[in-house]
Amino acid sequence: MATAETDRPPQYQEPLLRVAGPAPAPPRRLWRRLLPLAVALVTAVSGGLVLVTEQAALPFQRIVTIEAKMASKSDYFDDPEVRRLLMRHGIRVHITRMGSREIAHQDYDDYDVVFPSGQPAADSITRRRADEGRPVTAYRPFVSPIVLGTYREYAETLKDAGIATPLPGAAADGRTLYYRLDMRRFLALTAAGRRWTDLHIERHGLHNDNRVLAQTSDICEANSAGTYLGLVSYVDHTVGEHRAKGDIPQDLAEAEEFGRDIRALLNDQGMPSSEKNETYVSAEGKSISPIAVIYEHQFLAHQLQAKASSGRVDASRVLLYPSARFFTEPQLIALTPDGERLGELISHDEALRERARELGFRVRDDGGGADGTLDDHLRARHLPVPMLSADDTKAVLPRLDLFERMVEVVGDCDPLPKASTAGGETP
Repeated sequence: MATAETDRPPQYQEPLLRVAGPAPAPPRRLWRRLLPLAVALVTAVSGGLVLVTEQAALPFQRIVTIEAKMASKSDYFDDPEVRRLLMRHGIRVHITRMGSREIAHQDYDDYDVVFPSGQPAADSITRRRADEGRPVTAYRPFVSPIVLGTYREYAETLKDAGIATPLPGAAADGRTLYYRLDMRRFLALTAAGRRWTDLHIERHGLHNDNRVLAQTSDICEANSAGTYLGLVSYVDHTVGEHRAKGDIPQDLAEAEEFGRDIRALLNDQGMPSSEKNETYVSAEGKSISPIAVIYEHQFLAHQLQAKASSGRVDASRVLLYPSARFFTEPQLIALTPDGERLGELISHDEALRERARELGFRVRDDGGGADGTLDDHLRARHLPVPMLSADDTKAVLPRLDLFERMVEVVGDCDPLPKASTAGGETP
């Protein structure tokens, strides 16, 4: 008889199976720590390359900072596109802004360039440096005539009085943008003390009992104001009551006399502002400065910007071209080799010359760039081209020392540094 022991099936132990394979991977904690740092490093390097490329066209290009004293033509160098184009050549311009006569008064030994807006201050600087045995190189990249910026109501009031005449083909969006101003008759109104109410400006929706005159920047600082002084004197002594004296003074005594003759025509404007164009384009300009002495490029740049941003011109602001005109020739005066490089670029680099046209300047020796001349540029943007009469008078300034004496008399200004005075001036 079988027992329980003999009936129990035999016991078997299941074998242990071992599968051969690769060794387990090492811990990944170190890579997890290093990966973000690697990504950040690559991003920083890539970003740095992009930044340098945007600023200087070539990675790691050396950037030269040019120190400059400039008057109103700093508008050109403040333009973002001009800054970008210069950066492609490895140049950055750091500007100290002041009036043209102020530039001529101050020390500029630590500067690479100075850029007064007109010939009198520029000639004073170049002659002073020549007298010191340190001649300089001057560049004349563009020109811009002195004009009078005003508002439509004032221009139409002058038109009613027979003093302003719309220029041919001057309409934009169906409205006249440019007028010719009879300077002799305009100055006669100022000399007679006539007021805007005398000309019935209320017919055009405004009330202004102030005297009819043009307002300038500070005559002791700004070339535009000094040049307008010369224009006023030239007209007054050519066709005005002082005609017997001749059109420009011939010696210091006459210069002082000419200054006294026109002092009232310029000093009745009250306290001048430092930059008349800033007032003119401001919302308060119409009440503060109805007629402002500015440069043509400033008006054209404003209209080009208005057209680009809104699709239409600023029809409320218009331009008066004096019947006697000055074409001012701003001179960039290079004091160092870096300054000479800048002067060469803005004078000959076609991209920078084209940008000058886009900012309203008349480029010298202009055979037309990729987009043609300034006139072509205006037409392409549907802005009228000012058709100036060939019959208008080209005014002249007296010799530098005589012109400066007139400025001193009219504005009670400090004299410019002494320099040789040979030759006459025709801006």
